[in-house]
Amino acid sequence: MAAHPGALGVPALRKLAPYQPGKPIAELERELGIDNIIKLASNENAWGPSPAAIRALTAAIPDVWLYPDGSCHDLKQVLGTRLGVDTDCLTIGNGSNDLLVLLAEAFLTPASNAVYSQYGFAYYPLVTLATGAQAREIPALPLDSAMPLGHDLAAMCAAVDADTRLVFIANPNNPTGTWVGPEELLAFIDGLPDTALVVLDEAYLEYGRLMGAQDAADWVKERPNLVLLRTFSKAYALAGLRIGYAISHPEVASALNRLRPAFNVNSLAQVAASAAFLDATYLDQVMQQSVHEVRRLQQGLADLRLRTIPTAANFVLTHFGAAAPRIYERLLHGGLIVRPVGGYGLPDYLRISIGKPADNDRLLQTLARSLQL
Repeated sequence: MAAHPGALGVPALRKLAPYQPGKPIAELERELGIDNIIKLASNENAWGPSPAAIRALTAAIPDVWLYPDGSCHDLKQVLGTRLGVDTDCLTIGNGSNDLLVLLAEAFLTPASNAVYSQYGFAYYPLVTLATGAQAREIPALPLDSAMPLGHDLAAMCAAVDADTRLVFIANPNNPTGTWVGPEELLAFIDGLPDTALVVLDEAYLEYGRLMGAQDAADWVKERPNLVLLRTFSKAYALAGLRIGYAISHPEVASALNRLRPAFNVNSLAQVAASAAFLDATYLDQVMQQSVHEVRRLQQGLADLRLRTIPTAANFVLTHFGAAAPRIYERLLHGGLIVRPVGGYGLPDYLRISIGKPADNDRLLQTLARSLQL
């Protein structure tokens, strides 16, 4: 009898559960037959992209019959100039998730291990286990700590050994929103051996640096084992185009670029990312509005006597206890999509992304009614 097709896959695949994205608006409309839905589930930027990015996209559409620039030359020039880094330190990916896959493929083997924090981004174990490497998940800080559910850097450092090749740390972290201050984080990085690459995931950089988190672009120049990951999906509101980038030592970038699939980033994404990155005025305005709404939502949740986790991102992890699944369903039927995080080991919490003021008002009003039922 022929083998079942699934048995032909590499053994590491049997340990993997697929990443579960947030519920899309169209799916909810089909399921519940409602409209006027607000999505506050995937940490998207509700204000949308820069008008300059929209204009660049529109101008580029007639040339979509051509293959994109496989080297992403123009975007690298923009990034390198603005960030003060050499372009040979840059790798452009189909979102930062693409770069996580490349890092795992380039540096992990079944004889090595990767270290990451409990409640860290779900892709870290996925890319690690896909290579057959050992995944070392380090317990997060307890709820009674100064940064509840945050990274325990001392424990993470102690877990690193001669076989550790990647240490993943998101700062600010998803799905908790927690963060580590720049001085403490830098001391952690400098305390690790050169045989371990530190992958500092800065997906929420633009929000975090307004709240006291790091902007580590200058750190890479003196630390060859540091890799920064950044994305245009969050603050720049280009999630649908899938584009991100890594900053690293040129030898690391060379390894990633050798693995990177040809034409992995489409031409529309490249021109939109360049235009969005150059429009610093728009970004600053949106970030200021977003941070204001984060603070307002936190206060509104506190007024409802709900406990939230400190956040330096554009979402608030909120504790509902055993009622979390029920509250999630009530919000769905009220046309509001938030994110259950049971898959992260946090079944008593819901993650709520920041929307525009009217969206957040509706969320708080619907939530107040839901809590009374």
